[in-house]
Parts: sequence; C-alpha cells; structure tokens
Amino acid sequence: MSANKETIAQWIREKKTALGIEFGSTRIKAVLVGEDHTPIASGAHDWENRLTDGIWTYTLEDIWSGIQNAYTKLAEDVKSQYGETLHTVGGIGISAMMHGYMVFDKNGELLVPFRTWRNTITGEASEKLTELFSYPIPQRWSIAHLYQAILNGEPHVPDIDYMITLEGYVHWKLTGQKVLGIGDVAGMFPVDIHNHDFDQKMVEKFDALVAEKGYPWKLRDILPKALVAGEVAGSLTAEGAKLLDVSGNLEAGIPMCPPEGDAGTGMTATNSVKVRTGNVSAGTSVFAMVVLEKELKKVHPEIDLVTTPAGDLVGMVHCNNCTSDLNAWVNLFKEFMESMGMEVDMNRLFGVLYNKALEGDKDCGGLLAYNYFSGEHITGFEEGRPLFVRRPDDKFNLANFMRTHLYTSLGALKTGLDILFREEQVKLDVLLGHGGLFKTKGVGQKIMAAAAGVPVEVMETAGEGGAWGAALLASYRVWKEDGETLDAYLENKVFGGQHGTVVEPDADDVKGFDEFMVRYHAGLPVERAAVEAMPEKA
Repeated sequence: MSANKETIAQWIREKKTALGIEFGSTRIKAVLVGEDHTPIASGAHDWENRLTDGIWTYTLEDIWSGIQNAYTKLAEDVKSQYGETLHTVGGIGISAMMHGYMVFDKNGELLVPFRTWRNTITGEASEKLTELFSYPIPQRWSIAHLYQAILNGEPHVPDIDYMITLEGYVHWKLTGQKVLGIGDVAGMFPVDIHNHDFDQKMVEKFDALVAEKGYPWKLRDILPKALVAGEVAGSLTAEGAKLLDVSGNLEAGIPMCPPEGDAGTGMTATNSVKVRTGNVSAGTSVFAMVVLEKELKKVHPEIDLVTTPAGDLVGMVHCNNCTSDLNAWVNLFKEFMESMGMEVDMNRLFGVLYNKALEGDKDCGGLLAYNYFSGEHITGFEEGRPLFVRRPDDKFNLANFMRTHLYTSLGALKTGLDILFREEQVKLDVLLGHGGLFKTKGVGQKIMAAAAGVPVEVMETAGEGGAWGAALLASYRVWKEDGETLDAYLENKVFGGQHGTVVEPDADDVKGFDEFMVRYHAGLPVERAAVEAMPEKA
C-alpha cells in the first residue's frame, strides 16, 4: 500500500474504491481496493460445502450469512484502519466457483438444492452432449446438470424459469438483473466467441433434443444475458444493499460489473487476459488457462474451452492432483527429523528438498511416481492411489526422489499442455505461475518451464486472489476510458508494466521431462493395478 491513511480515507469518502467479493470453495472473501488498485481493506468468512442426499451443496442460508459476515468484517476493517463508516463504493464485482446448477421457478424459489461443480453425477449427460455438439461438455457444466435432470426424469424440470451459477444468483439478488459475465457463461454452455453469446446453433440442437418432453420453456428462456467485461450489469438495489450490509449503512445505486467465475478473476488478478498469455495455479489441484489466438482444430476431452472476461477463447487444462502427495513426503521427512530430536522449520525443509531436486538427473534416474489422491480424468482414472515405484538398478537417491515427485505433480497437467502446444501448435509468450508450488524461489518455476516448454513468470502481486480480480473488474467497469480494452487497462493502470521473475525453459530439462513422461504413460497400468488391488475402505 503506497498511499497514506488520510488519502485512503478520502478515496473512501469520494467513492474512489472498488469492492470485489469471491465465493471460494472454503472461504468467502471481500476486498476493497483504492484508486491505485491496491487492496486497502478486507474481510473473510470460512464455509464448507455439505454432502446432502449424495449431492455436494451449500444452502441459501450459507450463501447469505457468509457474504454478510465477510462484508461486515470488511466494513469493520475500514472503520478500524481509516475511521470511516462505509456508506458506498465506486463499483462492486461478484465472483464464485464456476459451473454448477441453480434453478428457480417463476416466483424466484429454488427448485432443488444448489448442485456445485464438485458433483460428478452427470456422466451420461456429459457424454451425450459432447457427442451432440462435437464440443467438450464437462460434467460440472450447468447444461450437463440440466440434461442429467431431464434424463433422470426429475419432476422439477418443467417448472424451471431461470438457470444460473452461484455468482449469477448473488448478482441477480443484489441488482435484479439476470446477467452473467462471458467467462462464466462459457462454463454453463458453449459460447460463440465472435458474438460473445451462447452458441445459437447448439442452443437449437439442445431444444430439438428435448422437444418431445414438451416443456413450457426453450433453453434461451431460462438462461441469463451474456455480458463482457466493462458492460453495464445493473446497480445495487435498496433490497440488495440490505442483503449485503445488515447494518443498513450501505447505500443503493452502486454500479456493478458482470459477475465472473473464479477462472476469469484469476486471469485478471495475474494479468493474463491477453492473447498468447496464460496462467497456471498449482497447489492441492492444478489448472492452466491459455488464451488462444484461434479455435482448436478438434475436440479434446482433456481440454475445457472457456473465455476471458473480455470474451477471448481460453483452453483450460484442469487436474485434480498436484502437491498433496509431494507434501505428504515432505511431512514424512519432518517426522523423521522430529524423531531425531531436531527442530523443524517447514519453509527451510521445503527449500532444502526442492533445491535438492535440481541436483537430480534430468529424467529422474528411471524413478516413477503417481500423485493420485483422487481420480484424474485426463488419464482416465475415477479413483487414485499415491504410488512410488522403481527398478532395483534405477538411480535411487534423494535428488532423483524429490525431482520425481515434482515432475509427477505436473504429469497430468503436462499431458493436457502437450495437446495444446504440440498437437494444436498453440503459441504462448509467457505463463504466469501462482500457488504453493512456486513458494520456494525458482524451483517450481524451473520445473513448470520444463513441463510447458515456455517461459514461466512469478509475480509478487495477486496475494488477494480472485476477490482482488473481482475488484479489478469492478474498477474497469467504472473507471475505463472509451475504447480501452481490459488487457490494456490491466497492463497500463493496474500492473504498470511491472514484471516478476522469469525462468526460461532449459532444453535439457525439457528433454528430461519428456523422457519421464514416456515412463509416466507406460506405467499407468501399474497405477490401475494399485486401484484395483487396493479398493477404497468401506
């Protein structure tokens, strides 16, 4: 934060602020930024999804009590730091986990409990729609949930008046507007990237598919209006203000930007919305978003197609497993050290072990591991078993052991990236890295650059993540100049040309990772045998 408290207090009074709120899987976070786009206050609320009748869900009460608590804590933070009561802000942006299924009747009543992205109950629908559209329809997409409900003959379907995502629902209740940002729209149903709207031909195909059911609605009737970043998306109503701020201090009339999914706000927060840029988030799970110059030549089940908040096509590789097994091995070393009576500094332990990996053979000396705590759709696994395997004469030492676990944490991701970069010839200037894998300076970057074969940059910013990204989209909606694109706004006014540390791919590392991947794919039957031989505990 560069501005002093007096200046920030003035920003708050003069509405030179933007508020971003994001519903993450385990935390709802609110971030207020000032005129310089840096966070000046925040508030958060922890929450957990619940498994009800076999469905992963959050209740409406969970949603509203959570956002109210996060906002209250933010307002308290503003009061505590700057002595100001928060009556208004310059703009508001809402973000949440993408996909899922929320459907309402004509009275605005929720017809079935919210089905989140986490549910894998739409396999039949996903498969049939992918075939019908010749377009990948993941299980978590809203249209897959709708069609599965139709296939199952669920009685609520004829009564649907509106189908929306979580962020779209919250925005609707705060503004009265049934709209959705194009990046989130692309997680409901395939989009036409030229018209920045739902793909009309595919809409017609779906309507024809379910015509015999005789529902009182056509698909368009129940979908939100698609908007791109910067477009007018309504403003906070008096009713919405009361919903958000239980103290009653917040005033109506605040402009709101199109609600976006966490993928879109993540791209915004990492300054990777421009064509030929991408970002990769590597922690418990890992996903990469690559902004494409043109459409892909064929359908790849491994690649999700979504868009940036500005409507540019994005190839997304999403993998369930990344650092969990790696962390488990590091914790084993921690346990050993404690058993030896040593004090353990976890940052130092990670640093020593990660840097040791860089001393290993480029191909890991013949060693092999799988980090599958859960299934991995890219390699065709519904379940997973963490596994380490080697031949007696492989080069088994600590450096190769750690390098193997770093490589395999990105094995599924590399499988998807290879489709983009090698099969589809996608070009990328830089990949922005964020998440726990990059915490040890230089190591995660070097391994990721070897996996992707492109430069990997890590920046010090984006500490507030998606909530900050939502605030930036709100600021763009309010403060952009005529004709100013989102990527130009971010580059010139938010990030100011600042750059982090860049690691270029090393040719020997790339070659070594490729050799490891030959072994990785050849060894998948070993992982399959482990799944079959060790069934999940009852």
